[in-house]
Amino acid sequence: MFRMLDIAILGLLMERDHHGYEIRTQLRDRLGFGANVSFGSIYPALARLERHGEVVAVSVPSTKITSLSTGSLSGERASLRSLRATQPGGRRGRKVYSITERGRTEFATLLEDSSTLDDSKTFSLRVALYRYLTPSMRVRLLERRRADLVERLAEVKAGSHNESLDLYARSVMSHAAQGVELDIAWIDSMLSAERNNQQSFAEEAK
Repeated sequence: MFRMLDIAILGLLMERDHHGYEIRTQLRDRLGFGANVSFGSIYPALARLERHGEVVAVSVPSTKITSLSTGSLSGERASLRSLRATQPGGRRGRKVYSITERGRTEFATLLEDSSTLDDSKTFSLRVALYRYLTPSMRVRLLERRRADLVERLAEVKAGSHNESLDLYARSVMSHAAQGVELDIAWIDSMLSAERNNQQSFAEEAK
């Protein structure tokens, strides 16, 4: 799970620097990482990435501490701690996180790693960050995901023919199969677009 969060955070920092509250908002609104992702998960992840030299944090002066509503007391405390850094005169600031060259390298490695493609959430996150991959790598990952889904569809359809299943269990299996078929159709459309792009690039290079 923490590698998935690392990919998401590093992906956001590839675009620009962010402070912790922005990261939480962007994870939810742009990457669909999960509406309930908490500061209790984000800040330990940022601290781990900082220890590994993949991000750096700097304090940016702020003349006013913004009151942030997080929906929980622990979240409020974490958000306030994230905004506070010692400044002359007792003023506080917020930490802003930047990705390092090591972080960029690690991000590319994680994004290209196909070992977690069985996880639909991880795959969806990877697709949301596809602009950082080469066209050929995007095609390879999509083809790998499609193959996994075709195998999964065969398993679900085989299970639906189990004579021990009652009407309701069969209905669930049928619904699962339809979901996998929709995923395959989605990937097929993406593969078609990627291959057309590759062909266009090849023709322009001539």
